[in-house]
Amino acid sequence: MKSLGLGILGSGRGSNCRAILEAIRAGTLPARACVVISDVIDAPILDIAREFSVPNAYLPPGQFRTRLEPNVESELVRMLRDAGVDLVVLAGFMRVLKAPMLEAFPRRIINIHPSLLPKFQGLQAWKQALAAGETVTGCTVHYVDDKIDHGDIIAQRQVPILPNDSAETLHARVQIAEHELYPAVIAQLCAKTS
Repeated sequence: MKSLGLGILGSGRGSNCRAILEAIRAGTLPARACVVISDVIDAPILDIAREFSVPNAYLPPGQFRTRLEPNVESELVRMLRDAGVDLVVLAGFMRVLKAPMLEAFPRRIINIHPSLLPKFQGLQAWKQALAAGETVTGCTVHYVDDKIDHGDIIAQRQVPILPNDSAETLHARVQIAEHELYPAVIAQLCAKTS
């Protein structure tokens, strides 16, 4: 089985990054973490990368709030290629990727989202599911395209919404499902490319 080189992008706490790195360390995910990159200089995901001795970098995002400036996105492509990345893994990366990345890594960029897409795209999807009176939510791993939380679905995991759930308790259970599903999906992608 080929060991895929992963480039992990994140903007925040990095809990999915930790789950992936722990699976690699445990030998259940036959991949290599080549680099972790964040658009937030003090993001905890960079501390997690250092804890696991994974090369990491801060990428100054530029002036836009929801996307990277074109020259910055081209620099991101260069950084990922220089690190030997085969698969780009978004782990809480809060920017929409555009042509430079999508053309450089066609169908090789994946994301995890805390809902059963296509329902509840965007921020805090678990809160959206609660507010809508849903009885089930979950998480989705999908290929990334140029739209928000869109693209071909690879896998989903359901999480029941309990009668006494708060946003916090539901989010905690969705994250448990994410931490199981994301490394498993990456392992499946490794098996397909071997």
